[in-house]
Amino acid sequence: MFATGVTIVTARAPSGGLVGLTANSFNSVSLSPPLVLWSLSRQAGSMEVFATGVRYAIHVLAADQQALAERFATRGIDRWAGVAHHPGLDGTPLIEGAAATFECFSRSQYPEGDHVIFVGEVERCSHRAGVRPLLYHGGHFHTQHSL
Repeated sequence: MFATGVTIVTARAPSGGLVGLTANSFNSVSLSPPLVLWSLSRQAGSMEVFATGVRYAIHVLAADQQALAERFATRGIDRWAGVAHHPGLDGTPLIEGAAATFECFSRSQYPEGDHVIFVGEVERCSHRAGVRPLLYHGGHFHTQHSL
């Protein structure tokens, strides 16, 4: 019963392949230095890429990106097929059209329970002015709200 924003976290694997997943466990940690956190299940197929990687990007999704959130939450498909993106720092894939994007250096990791908490230092960020965020509450996405 806690409303959250919806993000997609992306990275480039050592092989050059792109990885990405939908996450709503995103939070600000510090303004100085600029730090954010997110968490990932230890069982996630992309855990090794994020656990050993140097950089990743967190995309706060806009209300018009619900289909993208669903796509990156689906297993067994090519999540990147037809997704508009461009390279960020060190080639980290940046999805176009996000409400905000945080390009992060992987600063620390904290295993807790069945998840790992990742803390990233924001190296660069951008946003789309005037865009409504995609929200998740009670097991459903919400695109119409009075923010």
